[in-house]
Amino acid sequence: MKSLLICLVLLELVWLGNGQSRDHQPLAPAFFVFGDSLVDSGNNNYIPTLARANYFPYGIDFGFPTGRFCNGRTVVDYGATYLGLPLVPPYLSPLSIGQNALRGVNYASAAAGILDETGRHYGARTTFNGQISQFEITIELRLRRFFQNPADLRKYLAKSIIGINIGSNDYINNYLMPERYSTSQTYSGEDYADLLIKTLSAQISRLYNLGARKMVLAGSGPLGCIPSQLSMVTGNNTSGCVTKINNMVSMFNSRLKDLANTLNTTLPGSFFVYQNVFDLFHDMVVNPSRYGLVVSNEACCGNGRYGGALTCLPLQQPCLDRNQYVFWDAFHPTETANKIIAHNTFSKSANYSYPISVYELAKL
Repeated sequence: MKSLLICLVLLELVWLGNGQSRDHQPLAPAFFVFGDSLVDSGNNNYIPTLARANYFPYGIDFGFPTGRFCNGRTVVDYGATYLGLPLVPPYLSPLSIGQNALRGVNYASAAAGILDETGRHYGARTTFNGQISQFEITIELRLRRFFQNPADLRKYLAKSIIGINIGSNDYINNYLMPERYSTSQTYSGEDYADLLIKTLSAQISRLYNLGARKMVLAGSGPLGCIPSQLSMVTGNNTSGCVTKINNMVSMFNSRLKDLANTLNTTLPGSFFVYQNVFDLFHDMVVNPSRYGLVVSNEACCGNGRYGGALTCLPLQQPCLDRNQYVFWDAFHPTETANKIIAHNTFSKSANYSYPISVYELAKL
């Protein structure tokens, strides 16, 4: 308990030390994050689950393990910085209570998916539906008291940025695991993508009805390129990725981009930005030197083929040249890769956000 309290104090100091610039106002009043382990900042530390990263060497470049599935910062950590905001505390942490919640809350949970059943073999996780319910609780019990009237609260929510990074687990921890889940026997790849988008559309409508207006939809990355999937391929993989899996993910991404366009015209007052993470990340894997990277198909901390057969274990010694790797473990990017992704999707000069960058979205 004492070590946990010390860790929480350190986290609070980090958040305070990495807050918005004293010389500039933040671009948005708050940043609310929804998703899975790619953006989980420590929620799974507080629930009974196998999907957790609260041990070294996770967080080795953060200074200590925080529950982030990375050696350092995630994409949304860098995203918050681009917005001029402090790092967003996890909803289940005591640090998200009080005025800290006014700058945003992170609801993301490792192993979570769009479908409630996704990731159930890991144990507890907060599904996307559950995360939306937590957002509703935040509004009613943590935020409302800071506003004089409902109109001010609605204005605050409408100007806040809502980041959504969900869907990868619906493939790697559901559809691509036929021994545990029946979805691949029930749905074709096209039909499954349709199911995910239909479910996601209803979930986004819930967020809209709660007051969310500026929403960022991150597409799924090329899951056929991650060490976990590469480790399952027999023989030498000369293409660098599993094409069949990437084609499947592309079905989802194309529909997600179309959904963003549709919602922009059907939900009054809303604005949706789609982040094309797939093409950016795929280019990082195929042309790593273009981004100052060297190793693009092996995990910095992993075991077995490509470091993807078994993910990073407690106290395992990771690679020393972490800034040269695309992948940190069997599933997740390194801090360096996350920084590159954030620059290309959140910054003023973002090249992989449509129809505008998140920076421009915040300025609206």
